[in-house]
Amino acid sequence: MTAAETSDYRLSRAFAARFVGTYLVLLAVLMFVATAVVATTGFVTPDALLVLLVVGVVGLVVLGSWLRSSYVVRFDPTGYHVRMIRGAGVKQASWKEVEDAGTASPSGIPCAVIRLRDGRSTTIPMPALEADREQFVRDLAGYLNRGEGLRPL
Repeated sequence: MTAAETSDYRLSRAFAARFVGTYLVLLAVLMFVATAVVATTGFVTPDALLVLLVVGVVGLVVLGSWLRSSYVVRFDPTGYHVRMIRGAGVKQASWKEVEDAGTASPSGIPCAVIRLRDGRSTTIPMPALEADREQFVRDLAGYLNRGEGLRPL
């Protein structure tokens, strides 16, 4: 692994489907309300419904491509960065700030936990990632060791 290499972990398909499903429900409600407004008031032309639907479908495509291309967890030689996980704790830190890393299962959910020297921590639920848990932990340990200046024998 080169010093400039990063490891990105993407959102799992199940969590991405939740985002897309929520978007579709909101789009359906918006289309229903817009249709009711057009039908009852005649203030807006029915063509506006088609425009609204096309904008909604384009938004769906943009959301889907963004979810597939953006990372949730990124490891690089300087530290880590976590996004899109509510309640993860510390969202980013350098490897020098990390005291240790391990696994835990709060509420029965397997998680990777990164504890910092100042007592704060980052909790990453593994079902949220499209990654093998063991590979993720090995990758985390490798970056942590390199961040501390340790080299493999």
